[in-house]
Amino acid sequence: MKQTIRTASVLFVQIAVAVVFAVGVCAIAIPPVFADEPRGAPVIKVTGTETGSRFVPLGIGKSVVIDLPRDARDVLVADPTIANAVVRTTRRAYLIGAKVGQTNVFFFDGEGKQIAGFDIAVTRDLNGVRAAVRQLLPNGDIRIEGVGDGVMIAGSAANAAEAQQAVDIAARLVGDANKVVNALTIRGRDQVMLKVTVAEVQRDLIKQLGIDLSGRLGYGTAIVDFNTANPFSAYGSALSNTFASGGFQSGSRFMAATLRAMERAGVIRTLAEPNLTAISGETATFLAGGEFPVPAGFTCDPTTRNCQVTVQFKKFGVGLNFTPVVLTEGRISLRVMTEVSELSNENALTLQQQVSATQSSTLTIPSVRTRRAETTIEVPSGGALAMAGMIQEQTKQQINGMPGLMQLPVLGSLFKSRDYINRQSELMVIVTPYVVRAVAQKDLSRPDDGFADPSDPSTVLLGRLNRIYGVAGVVDPRRNYHGNYGFILD
Repeated sequence: MKQTIRTASVLFVQIAVAVVFAVGVCAIAIPPVFADEPRGAPVIKVTGTETGSRFVPLGIGKSVVIDLPRDARDVLVADPTIANAVVRTTRRAYLIGAKVGQTNVFFFDGEGKQIAGFDIAVTRDLNGVRAAVRQLLPNGDIRIEGVGDGVMIAGSAANAAEAQQAVDIAARLVGDANKVVNALTIRGRDQVMLKVTVAEVQRDLIKQLGIDLSGRLGYGTAIVDFNTANPFSAYGSALSNTFASGGFQSGSRFMAATLRAMERAGVIRTLAEPNLTAISGETATFLAGGEFPVPAGFTCDPTTRNCQVTVQFKKFGVGLNFTPVVLTEGRISLRVMTEVSELSNENALTLQQQVSATQSSTLTIPSVRTRRAETTIEVPSGGALAMAGMIQEQTKQQINGMPGLMQLPVLGSLFKSRDYINRQSELMVIVTPYVVRAVAQKDLSRPDDGFADPSDPSTVLLGRLNRIYGVAGVVDPRRNYHGNYGFILD
């Protein structure tokens, strides 16, 4: 009989607690008795009375277990649509995230005293992206936290490529790259030195042969004057003003012939090796050359009617522009733009301006011969790659002469000229990147090391342009090479 009364009392207390929870200031779900607790859910144990609030981050659809030190009678949830409190027993409850937002939950005992309080921030479930980043970048110290409906990535990455990969993964999860806050720092930003070699060989062969005739022939009252000149239209002009001439004269009749024959062969070798160092992910620019003026128009004053030529400056020389990104250990991605340009008289523009009624001025604007290459490549540190190359051959040949007479088998050579041009060029651009680090100044050498101006007697009497200082016969051990040297023959 006593056992029955005790069981009824316990049942009455449980019903009373359920009624109190049901009529509280918020909706509290009382589930049936579960056989097991949620597996893998984190547990927060409250050891004593807490007057403040504890911060609890939650993911959408994720839960956390709360263990209370004494029985709870009232539970207050500020916004049940963001997070809900599910009571298991009087001393255990579950906090479940519903949607992105912030709210708070408070537990009170039978006397109305606060047992515990929690500030809950419900964010996206970031465990998946954390696992993906951890698997893709196992050596990176990267933390991913939720900020409202966005994501903040903090910590440190080995290089800029790893940081960008982590940001791309987070952007794919959020669906909007603008909601991803990148707070990553690069532990060691690598420095890359790029060595570019531009080598070109150009061979030219020009042959010109022609005879200029001038004279007068007549019979009776009929007189014929003729004068032929060779235009050499393939090259544009004669190679030289040197010529051999001869002729005869009989009374009013005369004939003169001028032979123009010239052959020119030349070789042009161009070699440029610009070197430039930049931090991984940054852009560096190098230019060794100059600028030349180009008339762009005229600016006139309507009052005085004086006009001035507007000039723009065009750059030429050896230029290099590249952006390196160190992808993995020793592998470099390069965005390279290299250019070698020089002034040339070919295709030059000549402008003639009338200064006055009797005077005129001539202005010649040179053309620019340019070799330019721009691309994106991946090269290991210390490896060389032919970024660009070109083999070009151009042949021009023109024959000019008098119609009919130039077709004669042998004598036709007197009435025609031949202009022949053959040009061959070979160009190659080689890039070699290196991952470098700073060294002591004493370990570097400069182009002017060992140079000093000579004295006046040495320059006048001996023709010396520089002098060498130091102890005679002493060889710098740092500049001495030990080992075999020369050509390697297979």
